[in-house]
Amino acid sequence: MQSVERKLVLKKDIIDGIKKVGIVNGDTVMVHASLSSMGFVCGGPQIVIEALLDTVGTDGTIMMPTQSWKNLDPESGVHWEEPREWWQTIRENWPAYDKRITPTNTMGAVAEMFRNWQGAYRSDHPARSVAAVGKNAEYLTTGHDLSNIFGQGSPMDKLYHLNGKVLLIGVGYNKNTSIHLADTIAMYPSKHVTKESSAIMVDGVREWVTYETLYVDGEDFEEIGISFENSHIVGEAYIGNALIKSMSQKALVDYSIEWIEKNRK
Repeated sequence: MQSVERKLVLKKDIIDGIKKVGIVNGDTVMVHASLSSMGFVCGGPQIVIEALLDTVGTDGTIMMPTQSWKNLDPESGVHWEEPREWWQTIRENWPAYDKRITPTNTMGAVAEMFRNWQGAYRSDHPARSVAAVGKNAEYLTTGHDLSNIFGQGSPMDKLYHLNGKVLLIGVGYNKNTSIHLADTIAMYPSKHVTKESSAIMVDGVREWVTYETLYVDGEDFEEIGISFENSHIVGEAYIGNALIKSMSQKALVDYSIEWIEKNRK
């Protein structure tokens, strides 16, 4: 099997690519990015972030997932690699979420740098946070409470009401967090809440807190994305080796609601 030639990517290539898929000055954009998918990015995650911010300008906003989902109960599967006899110890000792320092889990190098970017705001959810930079950053990240991860009033919902966009850089719809907003709105028989637990600070004291929230189900997101693209405009281009896609978040969410209600049992 012939290997694919790894391409060299410069900042101007990133700017050209995201402009080709319809990202313009003033846009509010939820970005999911895989640095390695692009090839050799000269300057690493720094130039990806710079390119995104340069393109949307001072009137625009960039948001990214900065989830620290290891800060959930081991029973939910997030510590699958650790023996069960350690789980209670993990519950008792996992550090409380601190949006200033808590690292991301498998969100990628771009998101990890982005959470520390000058002027970045990060939401307060201990496992499912987002970070944002730009005009609407504070608005998007404020009020992200424990139980309401993706629903009304969440960062995803606020993006929807700002007529925001979604930009996928080298990742698929399985990473497209906005579809979770559709999940909270759609009605289907198997929809249910679940209990999650996280370490947080309560009145200056670290506590292991349990809360109810909608069960997060993304197993059909790729199927939803394929179906969405059959009937909606999705901008496509390449940045180096990476296929990138841009779409209206509102159009995606509205379509996903209909799809979920029709197809989920």
